[in-house]
Amino acid sequence: MAEELLMSDSVIKIYGALRMSVKVHLMWNSKMLIDGGGDSLVATSLLEASNLVVLKESSVIHSNANLGVHGQGLLNLSGPGDLIEAQRLILSLFYSINVGPGSVLRGPLENASDNDVTPRLYCERQDCPMELLHPPEDCNVNSSLPFTLQICRVEDIIVEGLIEGSVIHFHWVRTVVVHCSGMISASGLGCTGGVGRGKVFSNGLGGGGGHGGNGGDGYYNGSYIEGGVAYGDADLPCELGSGSGNVSLPGATAGGGIIVMGSLEHSLSSLYVNGSLRSDGQNFGENIKKGDDRIISNMGSGGGSGGTILLFIHTLAFANSSRISAAGGYGSPNGGGGGGGGRVHFHWSDIPIGDGYLPIASVEGSIYTGGGLGKGQGRAGENGTVTGKACPKGLYGIFCKECPIGTFKNVSGSDEALCYNCPSHELPHRAIYIAVRGGAAESPCPYKCVSDRYHMPHCYTALEELIYTFGGPWLFGLILLGLLILLALVLSVARMKYVSADELPALVPPRRSSRIDHSFPFLESLNEVLETNRTEESQNHVHRMYFNGPNTFSEPWHLPHFPPEQVIEIVYEDAFTRFVNEINGLAAYQWWEGSVYRILCILAYPLSWSWLQRQRKKKLQRLREFVRSEYDHACLRSCRSRALYEGLKVAATSDLMLAYVDFFLGGDEKRTDLPPRLHQRFPLSLVFGGDGSYLAPFSLHNDNILTSLMSQSVPPTIWYRLVAGLNAQLRLVCCGHLRITLGSVVGWLETHANPTLCTYGVRIDLAWFQPTACGHRQFGLLVCASEDESVPTSVEGVDGSSFPEHLSRTRRGNLPDHLGASEHLIPCKKIFRGILHAKNLQKLQEKRAICYPFSFIIHNTKPVGHQDLVGLVISALLLGDISLVLLTLLQMYSISLQDFLLVLCILPLGILFPFPSGISALFTHGPRRSAGLARVYALWNITSSINVVIAFICGFFHYKSKKHVNFQSWNFSMDESEWWMLPSGLVLCKIIQARLINRHVANLEIQDHSLYSNDPNVFWES
Repeated sequence: MAEELLMSDSVIKIYGALRMSVKVHLMWNSKMLIDGGGDSLVATSLLEASNLVVLKESSVIHSNANLGVHGQGLLNLSGPGDLIEAQRLILSLFYSINVGPGSVLRGPLENASDNDVTPRLYCERQDCPMELLHPPEDCNVNSSLPFTLQICRVEDIIVEGLIEGSVIHFHWVRTVVVHCSGMISASGLGCTGGVGRGKVFSNGLGGGGGHGGNGGDGYYNGSYIEGGVAYGDADLPCELGSGSGNVSLPGATAGGGIIVMGSLEHSLSSLYVNGSLRSDGQNFGENIKKGDDRIISNMGSGGGSGGTILLFIHTLAFANSSRISAAGGYGSPNGGGGGGGGRVHFHWSDIPIGDGYLPIASVEGSIYTGGGLGKGQGRAGENGTVTGKACPKGLYGIFCKECPIGTFKNVSGSDEALCYNCPSHELPHRAIYIAVRGGAAESPCPYKCVSDRYHMPHCYTALEELIYTFGGPWLFGLILLGLLILLALVLSVARMKYVSADELPALVPPRRSSRIDHSFPFLESLNEVLETNRTEESQNHVHRMYFNGPNTFSEPWHLPHFPPEQVIEIVYEDAFTRFVNEINGLAAYQWWEGSVYRILCILAYPLSWSWLQRQRKKKLQRLREFVRSEYDHACLRSCRSRALYEGLKVAATSDLMLAYVDFFLGGDEKRTDLPPRLHQRFPLSLVFGGDGSYLAPFSLHNDNILTSLMSQSVPPTIWYRLVAGLNAQLRLVCCGHLRITLGSVVGWLETHANPTLCTYGVRIDLAWFQPTACGHRQFGLLVCASEDESVPTSVEGVDGSSFPEHLSRTRRGNLPDHLGASEHLIPCKKIFRGILHAKNLQKLQEKRAICYPFSFIIHNTKPVGHQDLVGLVISALLLGDISLVLLTLLQMYSISLQDFLLVLCILPLGILFPFPSGISALFTHGPRRSAGLARVYALWNITSSINVVIAFICGFFHYKSKKHVNFQSWNFSMDESEWWMLPSGLVLCKIIQARLINRHVANLEIQDHSLYSNDPNVFWES
């Protein structure tokens, strides 16, 4: 016993047994040689170092018997030549053992003599020694144990040199690290005979040993002799490898030994291999030499079989250049058979499963258990086995990896065939199998949807989830249809109760009232300041002067600067010019108003129309207020008119496109020829309001003044009926189809109007007036005496400019401003373009706007009656429209948020506005106001088709960008060929809505169907 034992360039020889206990044992180029003398009583030596054992500079501890080295600190073999060897070597209780590069731990001795204590191997046993699987925990040196080299109760083992032995056992070891220069080897240290020894010819030539696989057959003189048989348990191997069997001959080969790491109770925590673990069978020729060092070449034994590498471990890291080998040895060149491969088994401890699973092995190196090659005509040995502990559910293979994606394993075992393919019918469409921690242990296998827009568990889109929640496409469609019909009935009943069906006021003759005598040219009382009534206005009316322009931001209303001939006698020309300048200045729009309009035209056209009408109304109110209260009427010659601010009045048609200024007498003019009678005003031009569009159809504006004037020749009831019938025909006139639709109006005038009017000495013809500078053309009526039969025929064609013969005489001065002189604007001869009839209509040139195709869908039609039924169907279609819109938006959202926003915002919210506008139109009091809102509803309906087109484009590009398989039909998915169904249904719904809205508007505006009667008698009698 000592505190320290320091040896430098020294040798200690011990004969017998050694018992040494020190704290520190340091050796520098020194040797400690222990000779047990072959006596079993002194065969075991013990060297205890409680702190440190270090060997450097080729230091050696050698024993030819049993040697136990115990300690509590570090055992370090520093470098080349450092060696600890014994016939049976036990290293225990160290914190760490470091086998440096070139250092060796060996047991048994490499070249043991006959006097050395030789450990007995269990070569003839076919069962596993209990001590290999359940080793004792005391780590004492025991010659009865099967181990030849055991490292017991050591935390960490670092191998950069060589650990070699017949039966190597690591017991209660935490971590083993084998560096690239390190090796743990039992190669050729197994049995020369053994259970699987090869058979031998009489001359010594034989087959290879068997173990994990049969040994290769030997060959001699045309005959084969069998190699050794395979033996042992592949799932828990613990056998030594067998040799060639010819033990008595110098050329006999041995099988591989055993390397066991851990035990069933105490597995190795971690094994890191960058070097190699070997238990190969011995090749022929490796150990047979004569004294002259010449290889005996006439021998013929087979190769030894591979041994066993049994690893009880938690985790394994196996680097790229590393190798685990239990291969068979080569046979003799003279025909010896190759040895069979050995066995390698990984017995994993506490394999984590499920969510707690972590890979237990990282394997990049090679594991080899191949049979040895036979030389000459000898046959190669069979391959050995590489096995692992039976893996739990979800894991397979030697290293218990997760079953491949798309497979599951619900039984224990390591065979890859136990990972069954997942049933295909359990995988939803648009789903893929995914890897889960611990592998799939049950069916159905885990999966995920191919995109985040699909929702588990069926990988449906949001739309499909809604559909299949209600039983699938067909049942959902039936439920939706029934619900729409029910709600439509509710809406229709509510509408009938809320909106009265007879709110359209009948046209009645103007009321008769007392007349006030205005013959005196002075004010008799301040009571005369009160505004005169309508009848008095009509009696004092001199002339109606129409504004030019359609009252748009690009072409606002404007009056010609020179007074027409009809009022030249009652106005001052200079003051009139100033009045016109003021009026035109007020009628002009600000630049920003037009900018807002153009922006709204791009973003939402119905809003632009509402903005235009709002500004038109404000402009009309401003003009009326100016003329009524602000303007001093200085242009009028009448003192009475200037004093009372009377004599001028601004009004406009209901569509706010046509405005006019009426001139009245003040009562003090002292002119007996004023106001002129009706026949003195012939030919009289009546300009149509509107522009022939869907929102502003042509119409003849009728008021008390015109009715009172025409009543001089035509009874008011006839005139009211005529205006109603004419406006009914003008409703059907459509821009883009003027030749056809105006032809119907011309024919109606000839068959229905003129035959009746001629009896009262009046005739009316359809006339075309000179277009404005911006191209706006105006149509109207030319009223003349019926005795002038040449009126409709003497006017030149559309391109002509001459007036009828009778118009060029005395009455030409009575033409209104549209037909009279107005040199300031355009030459007089081009103001009046002519009377339109069936022949020259064909020469009428018309420009078609970009929205011309929509005129085939939304246009004014004849009424069809059945207003309640039409309202019911529109209610159903309106509900169906919003339902399809929401489903389409849900479909777009299922594709991507970007597509959803594109459909929703191009045009902004246009796809949603038809529903509120339709509800507003259906539940509005008053036929006229309801008809106006219905037109806006139709406009929103057709405008929203742009959003539907965007949905088509998004769906098409999305469909083309995907790869498709044959999914079941009718699944309403944008991924499949039915992507177009919802947008198509929405387009169809909108077209049907548009046609029904046309009928609905016609029913509201035309409640007297006889206005469209082809029989003139029926028309006039109604």
